[in-house]
Amino acid sequence: MPRRPKPSVHPPLPSVRDRRQGLLFGLVGVASFSLTLPATRAAVAGLDPVFVGLGRAVVAAVLAAVALLATRTPWPGRAHLPGLAVVAAGVVVGFPLFSAWAMRRVPATHGAIVVGLLPLATAVAAAWLAHERPSRAFWLCALAGSAVVVGFALWQGGGAFHLADLLLVAAVVSAAIGYAEGGRLARTLGGWQVISWALVLASPAMLAATLLAADARLQTASASAWAGFAYVGVVSMFLGFFAWYRGLALGGIAAVGQVQLLQPFLTIFASAWLLGETVDAATLVAAALVIATIALGRRA
Repeated sequence: MPRRPKPSVHPPLPSVRDRRQGLLFGLVGVASFSLTLPATRAAVAGLDPVFVGLGRAVVAAVLAAVALLATRTPWPGRAHLPGLAVVAAGVVVGFPLFSAWAMRRVPATHGAIVVGLLPLATAVAAAWLAHERPSRAFWLCALAGSAVVVGFALWQGGGAFHLADLLLVAAVVSAAIGYAEGGRLARTLGGWQVISWALVLASPAMLAATLLAADARLQTASASAWAGFAYVGVVSMFLGFFAWYRGLALGGIAAVGQVQLLQPFLTIFASAWLLGETVDAATLVAAALVIATIALGRRA
């Protein structure tokens, strides 16, 4: 009796329509995330970083529980629980906590540029966890885009990295793993269900840690600090992932992940719009180069 061929561990290539839709959803997600670091910086100016980093997950978990109950979504299977734990460790705990600590030490624009390494890290995680196999041309484009981001960071920082960059690198690694695993799970569970279940499953530990981090600053924090906390809890930690994980599942984790290269520049442009900061010619040139590498990488 002939042997059946073993199923491939590699995901099927997305169609042209899925790639386009994935790119669109990815852009919406990145636009949502582009205000995360400025909002976090505003929040930690008046609140404890641990309270901000983990408390945002408690806010999002309440919203997630309401959404799951309202839609009567069935519990995930036991086979999905390890993956959801990875998502929770990466995007519910790791990235928020490390980035909140870093935002006490460096400006949001600097942090946004260092976080520009996230697309390359996400592509590596996608190859490792989701068994995606991008082409050599794609990797060259990803490296070129990351080089532009790192070069821009060094130029803005006067040729040196900050100590807080270590915290930002830890945040990048955490998010990359959470994005890759979440994108993989979204192919079967659905994008918003992945982040919702990860938040709900992590909520007991997050609530306990948030209560321990609560202090007298809760009573003296400014309105801008609470507004920043509300944004990272509702948008950055919950609504933004609806589009983001949907985009990763449709268009491919590595390919759509490269859209994150635009996030540092979206953050800078948003700061110019909201805070009146200036955008120089070097920023525009770097943004144009990054857009070019994304376009080339998508074709590859």
